[in-house]
Amino acid sequence: MKKVVGDRRASLDDGEVKRELRRTVKEEWERGATLPLSLFPEESTAVLDQPRLTVVVADPEKSLDEELRKAIAEWTTRRGDSARLYPAALVWCIRRPGRDLPEKVELYLAWKRVAEEVSAGLLGEFEPSERQEAKRELANAQDDAREEVWASYQFVLLHDRSEKDGLKLIPLGAGHASAGDSLTARVLTAMKAEGLLSESVGASYLLRNWPTALKETGLWPLSGLRQSFLDGSLTRIPDPEDTLTEQIIRFVEAGDFGLATGQRPDGTFDRVWFREVLRPEDVVFDAQTFLVSSQKAQALVSPAGSPLQTDIVLGRPTVVKATEQKIIDTGLVNLRVSGNIPARPWLRGEPPT
Repeated sequence: MKKVVGDRRASLDDGEVKRELRRTVKEEWERGATLPLSLFPEESTAVLDQPRLTVVVADPEKSLDEELRKAIAEWTTRRGDSARLYPAALVWCIRRPGRDLPEKVELYLAWKRVAEEVSAGLLGEFEPSERQEAKRELANAQDDAREEVWASYQFVLLHDRSEKDGLKLIPLGAGHASAGDSLTARVLTAMKAEGLLSESVGASYLLRNWPTALKETGLWPLSGLRQSFLDGSLTRIPDPEDTLTEQIIRFVEAGDFGLATGQRPDGTFDRVWFREVLRPEDVVFDAQTFLVSSQKAQALVSPAGSPLQTDIVLGRPTVVKATEQKIIDTGLVNLRVSGNIPARPWLRGEPPT
């Protein structure tokens, strides 16, 4: 039977091997994937420029060499004729040199063909034990091909401005499908170990890395903030938009930052949130929505000379700063009176006692 397997392997068509090779790799990368995948791109435009970490799996017929690395360096920073906004969002995964993976796939295809011929009686009569052996060998060959995907894809390339060609190489080492994890999770673990990935960021991190050009204004457009996490400026986050939305809501409520939208020519805003509950739909990642430093936000909601709000409780006035936007806009004084006030003195214009 093994001789028949050798004959069938020798007769395999290159196109058939290529299709099965891609199918095997695709199936293994998609199994339990926790990140978007871009599989076997043939040109730079096939890889989207999106604000989310994306695993780009190189064609399994190609292995890491100078020519492939040069192409990846160019595709990482450019998409067609345009510069990418999120080059650090791309996580390239490439297999090691050698023919181990193609050979394992060829062996699987050969056993598959032999098992089908045995089952159909095309190879003569076989004992039940021999039929079972063919099935076992087929299953083992399929498992070996899957395992070889984990063992072969050993290299990750990431955008890094400090490197000569703009790419940082992370060796993954040999992995095992039996580990019970996914290939994308394995890549994320390696990036965290290298200090190249965070699940979230704190207010202090943003303050330390606030762009110098924006420090005077205290305003950071959310479109630029999101881009910073995937263009190489700041640490990577798998999904900056979702993570930052969640964090900004907490920051604003705690008073670490404010949020402003609708900037007017005079420097004021249509709406400013500070130390209040913020809805997820209010956090819009465009150039007209701003993360605001705490000091700037305080000034926007309580500017110098703002109208006063006076509470009178049983004749004892308490003055507090007005924070309602409608009061600031109109310049009105909001007067609230509470308590029991005798009717006769009030009607005569006398102050209550």
